[in-house]
Amino acid sequence: MIHEPAIKLFEGEKWLVLTSSIGFILAAGIAIYLFFQGPIILPEGNAKDAFSFNAAIGVFVLSIAAILPFANFRERNRKMMRWFFIITALYAYAVETIQNFRGLNPRFSREGSVFDIIAGILFGVDSLVLVTLALLLPIQFFRLKAPVERPLLILGIRYAVLSVFVANLAGVWMILLQDRFTGDAGNLIVLHGIGFHALQTLIVPGWFLERAQINEKLKKSLIHYGSMAWILSIIVIGIQTGLGKTVFELTALPIFAIILLFIWLGTTIYAGWLFIKRMRKSTLSKQVRSL
Repeated sequence: MIHEPAIKLFEGEKWLVLTSSIGFILAAGIAIYLFFQGPIILPEGNAKDAFSFNAAIGVFVLSIAAILPFANFRERNRKMMRWFFIITALYAYAVETIQNFRGLNPRFSREGSVFDIIAGILFGVDSLVLVTLALLLPIQFFRLKAPVERPLLILGIRYAVLSVFVANLAGVWMILLQDRFTGDAGNLIVLHGIGFHALQTLIVPGWFLERAQINEKLKKSLIHYGSMAWILSIIVIGIQTGLGKTVFELTALPIFAIILLFIWLGTTIYAGWLFIKRMRKSTLSKQVRSL
């Protein structure tokens, strides 16, 4: 039998889920605009940037809503964490969207007024608040002591928040540079984006394996191998970017990163196959009992 877990994904986080949906709605509206008008809004605006940013923040906030119930915060601390994420996300949506559609760079405008410069500075402060919140999460998850509820999922979350920490370092790097580019071809946004996607890519295998019918040691090994491969891959991408080189070239470091990502993908596909196998067996058992 598959037992109902005591703690569930998204439990008690309807406001974070609602906040994430705002990002998706904005992204959908901007996508329609892009279809008819194109991305460039003179002198500095780019609707395509607003689209990708809102969608990314929406995914990020939704992922935080999924894992926050497992952090074991005291209710007061959890409420504070929740509302800090909501407020910073709403400000980020507003500035990124409004400024781009006014034809201005939301972060480092050279064409705007003093008000626009202040809005950009506050955007940087807003980003630093998100970095701080994302730093508190790994501290909290690594403070959890065994036994924990849903240990396989918690293991995946621990690796995921480490990846998010690296992504936030890339974000701070961009703030200090006031740009996303390093050297001749390095692009920090790649490292930033891939690091954040661990909130999906490293948590899903743990969710799959909770329901798999294999021994616990193998389950943990699959999560460790896949997650470590992911973490090493973004470190390699970070080194390549720091050298001022693109990650989209067939040289030693990008090839090594691709190999590591294939290791992660292999463990994830295997975890998914075990999950499907268990679900089919469970469905068959229910059909037999109903006869």
